[in-house]
Amino acid sequence: MTTTHAATDAPAEAALAAAATAEPGIVTCDACPVLCRIRAGKTGACDRYGNVEGRLTRLDPLTAIVRAPELVRFAGADWSGNPIAARDIFFSAIGAGTTYPDYKPAPFIVGSEIDGVDTVTVVSEGVFSYCGLKVKIDTDRHLGPECAVIRAEGEVVGHVTTAEYGSQMLSLGGVHHLTGGSKREGVVTCEIMLRLANGEAVELAIAEGATVRVQSGQAPVVDGVVERRMRVGCGSATIGIFAGQWLGHADEVIVVDDHITGVLSEHQAGRFLGMRPAGLRVRGRRSTPGRYFQVAEPGTGWGGTDIADPLTIIERIDPKAAWPGLRLLMVSTTGEHAAWFVLDEALRPQPAEMPPAIAAAVARIGENCEPALCTVLFMAGAGGSLRAGATENPVLLTRAVQAGRARVTSGGAPVFVWPGGGITYMVDVARMPAGAFGHVPTPALVAPIEFTLPRADYLRLGGFADRIRPLAEVARETRPRAVLLPPGTPFPRP
Repeated sequence: MTTTHAATDAPAEAALAAAATAEPGIVTCDACPVLCRIRAGKTGACDRYGNVEGRLTRLDPLTAIVRAPELVRFAGADWSGNPIAARDIFFSAIGAGTTYPDYKPAPFIVGSEIDGVDTVTVVSEGVFSYCGLKVKIDTDRHLGPECAVIRAEGEVVGHVTTAEYGSQMLSLGGVHHLTGGSKREGVVTCEIMLRLANGEAVELAIAEGATVRVQSGQAPVVDGVVERRMRVGCGSATIGIFAGQWLGHADEVIVVDDHITGVLSEHQAGRFLGMRPAGLRVRGRRSTPGRYFQVAEPGTGWGGTDIADPLTIIERIDPKAAWPGLRLLMVSTTGEHAAWFVLDEALRPQPAEMPPAIAAAVARIGENCEPALCTVLFMAGAGGSLRAGATENPVLLTRAVQAGRARVTSGGAPVFVWPGGGITYMVDVARMPAGAFGHVPTPALVAPIEFTLPRADYLRLGGFADRIRPLAEVARETRPRAVLLPPGTPFPRP
C-alpha cells in the first residue's frame, strides 16, 4: 500500500480521537457520512482512505498541474526544495481529500504570488450527490425518443434529452437516480458516472432505441456500428453549402435527413442558380420551398431515418416538369449513403454509374464532416462542504464566484459556471487530468474543485487566514504528483 505525507492525511483530527477509543488497530474515517471503520492495512469503501500503521491516511497523492514537461519531476525523490515559480505550478484538488463535516477549512489553502498578485487557491475534493453527466453524441442516427429512459446493467440511470445540431444528447445521473431509487439503482448510477468521468467506456441501452457504447473523446458505437462522421448540416444546409458544386452535373439532388430533407431545384439555392424545376415531390410536410419535414420515421438508415431505399421517399414525379434522362443524386447528410439515378422514358429512376464529378462532390460532403465523438460534461452544484471550507460565511464565496472575482476550476481545468443562484458548474472531463474522479458509497461522486482569487478578496469574504500555506511549503511537505493538463487545456491562472 502506498501512502502520502502528513499533509494529505486524515481529513480531521476527530478521526484520530475516534480511533483512539475504538477497537485496537481500527481507525474511523470521517471523510464522508459512511464513517468506515478500517482495519490495519485495509482501505475504506471508497478506496481513497486507508489504515496505515494505525493512522487514517489519504492514499492518492496530491496532484499539482505544471506548465511544462521538464517540471513533471519537480517534487520527485531527488528534489532539493528549490523554489518553483508560482506561475508554472498549480495545486489541483485531485488527491487533496475532503472536509466533512462541513465546518472544517479546506484541506489545502495555498498562497502564492503570480505576476505580482498575492493569490490564494482553496483546494478541496467535493462529495457530490447533486451531480450528473451531460453526454453529447455526434451522430445523425436515431438513438431513442426524447425522454426515453436509459439503462445500464438493467437499472435506469438517465434519459434522452433534446437533440442538438448534428448530435444526440443524454442526461445521466442526478440526485434522484443516485439516492431516490433502489440501492442498486444508486450504486449502478454512481459506477457508470465514475467510469465515464474517468474516461472509461460504458454501454447504455435506450428504451425503444439503440444500444450505445459511450466513451469521452472516442467515437460512439451504435448497435455495434462505429460512427465515423458528424453530419455537415441538415438536408437544407447541405444543399446551401454544396449547391454550386452540383450545378451542371446533376439536374436534381435530394439530401435525405430525419429533420429537414432538402430538394435542390425547389430550394432557394437552386433558384438562385437558375436551375430548372425537376418535378420530383418527396413525402413529408413542406416547410418552405425545397425543405421537407417528416419524410420518414427516425432510425439508423439514410440521414438518421429508417429507410434503406432512398427512392421510397419520392411521392410522385410530375410528367409536366420531369424529363427522360434527368440526372438525380440522392445523398445523406454525411455522404455515407449516396446513389445516382437517371430517369428512363417512363420517368422511372434507374440506377446508373455515378459520374466522377458527382462522386467527388459526395466525397466533399464527407470531407466537411467532423469526426463523430462522444463528449462527457460533469455537472454539479457546489454546496455546503465546499463553501464552508473556504469561508465562515459561504454566501460571500458564492457572490465572489458569480461576480467573477473568484475563479473556479476542476482539476485545473476551466469550468462553465451557470448564471443564477448557487455555484452550479460544468466541466469537460477530457480537459482534466486522468483519474480525477472518485466516489463514496453513499453513493456520490468525488470531484476536485478549486477556487482562486486575490488574497485581499479572500480575506474580505471571511477566509481562513491562519490556514493559508505558502506554495513552496505545500510542495515540500506533500511531494505531490506532477502532471500536465491534456493538450488544448489552458494552464490555470487567477
